[in-house]
Amino acid sequence: VQLQASGGGLVQAGGSLKVSCVVSRSIFRRYIVGWYRQAPGKQRELVALINSVGTTNYADSVKGRFTISKDTAANSVHLQMNSLEPEDTAIYYCYTRSPWDNSVAYWGQGTQVTVSS
Repeated sequence: VQLQASGGGLVQAGGSLKVSCVVSRSIFRRYIVGWYRQAPGKQRELVALINSVGTTNYADSVKGRFTISKDTAANSVHLQMNSLEPEDTAIYYCYTRSPWDNSVAYWGQGTQVTVSS
């Protein structure tokens, strides 16, 4: 299973960024995919997930600002991040897991998002 993340970078508060992740075709259409993040000194936390039928789940802290979407033809999941805040600074990890067994999960390598004040 491969998860290849891209995007991220440095942006000022109030700005926008997009992170994307290409997931192995063999699981992309069946598994839940999405993003977690980990800020320095903090635990990894859920950002957003999307399942095979397009149902989404967002952390309260990003609702209304972030949008997760899938491009099935490209086996990709995207996270559009708007109105970014310094508190959004973290390494963002692409993630996928089986909808039938929570223990079957995979992580991408992470991409840095830095929001300056």
